[in-house]
Amino acid sequence: MSATKRTASTRVTRLTSRASEFNTQVTLFEAADLVEESPRLSKRVKTEVKAETIADLEDLKVTPGSTPTKTSRPTEPSNAIASGSSTPLKRDVKSPKKVKAVPQTLDKPHPAPPNWRETYDTIKQMRSRFVAPVDTMGCQQAQVEETDPKNRRYATLVALMLSSQTKDEVMNAAVSNLRKAFGGSISVEGMIAADDSVISQAIAKVGFWNKKTQYLKQTAIRLRDNFDSDVPKTVDQLCSLPGVDRRWPFLHSKLRGMTDGIGVDVHVHRITNLLGWHKPPTKQPEQTRLNLQSWLPKELYGDINHMLVGYGQVICLPVSPRCDVCDLSTKGMCPSARKVDSKNRKAIVFTSVQESPAKVEIALEGEVEEKKFSPNS
Repeated sequence: MSATKRTASTRVTRLTSRASEFNTQVTLFEAADLVEESPRLSKRVKTEVKAETIADLEDLKVTPGSTPTKTSRPTEPSNAIASGSSTPLKRDVKSPKKVKAVPQTLDKPHPAPPNWRETYDTIKQMRSRFVAPVDTMGCQQAQVEETDPKNRRYATLVALMLSSQTKDEVMNAAVSNLRKAFGGSISVEGMIAADDSVISQAIAKVGFWNKKTQYLKQTAIRLRDNFDSDVPKTVDQLCSLPGVDRRWPFLHSKLRGMTDGIGVDVHVHRITNLLGWHKPPTKQPEQTRLNLQSWLPKELYGDINHMLVGYGQVICLPVSPRCDVCDLSTKGMCPSARKVDSKNRKAIVFTSVQESPAKVEIALEGEVEEKKFSPNS
């Protein structure tokens, strides 16, 4: 019964009157068509339908002798419709994101650690006595074989993008593979023209090669469209590129002769914490960078990364560090030093710092002897 009543309540009966065609004094009454409203349609739905119908009426244009037709409201600029195209144009290009400024200072500067200069000079002296992989296969080597200035800058950026989670030896080989695949030069145009499979095959041994393939292609398109196929100069613009980490712009700027900040990678982040230079210890490389920039002299910004990376590749290894041959350990200057058994460990080839001064001294003694005995000859 309830269902019947609910249905009946939605039915509307209307009577219409008209004069009889046989006798004009007689009025006839007829029942109009029954209108049934769906009980399931909510008032909110009805309101939206009516509002849409009214909006569409505004777009109807009636001309003499023509039948009004319904047209949809344009969602694209009017010039797209005026051109006569029946298919509305789609906006493929998104509005550029607002570039966020990279922080360069701390609200409260970090104090300089005690005896940091002595520690820094000791590491620098050790670094002068051995050759690390970064010296011969680092990102700065990617530009050596390029002649065009734009390609030199771009090849360096590509090397930096490939270096994440990848050893220098593997990164250097991947750069060489790309150069061969592109016909002898790494350029923005070559990266865009190359098929994704070609790029992936060239960099297949680097970490996260599939993701880096997408980033390399996207970055090349951005450089072509927004920066005249050249690498931008500012750190903020470099950080706006797809797949570019915050540490790479500072390293790239250093290679261009600019010292906007310190490039902090896993080696710099790890070693400076082992040395106790951060109180409290930092958990992210970005915090390490801001701490170092708050007290390290600016003239050392460009050298500390290369120095500590080589030191971390040969001496201060992340696993089984060579504290047995580290001058910081023997001098008691490293709070993280530990006893290491040097048996069955690969020997590190050091060059003697004293060789060059000794040769000069011998030469001087020879000259003195010659001058001393020349009068008697």
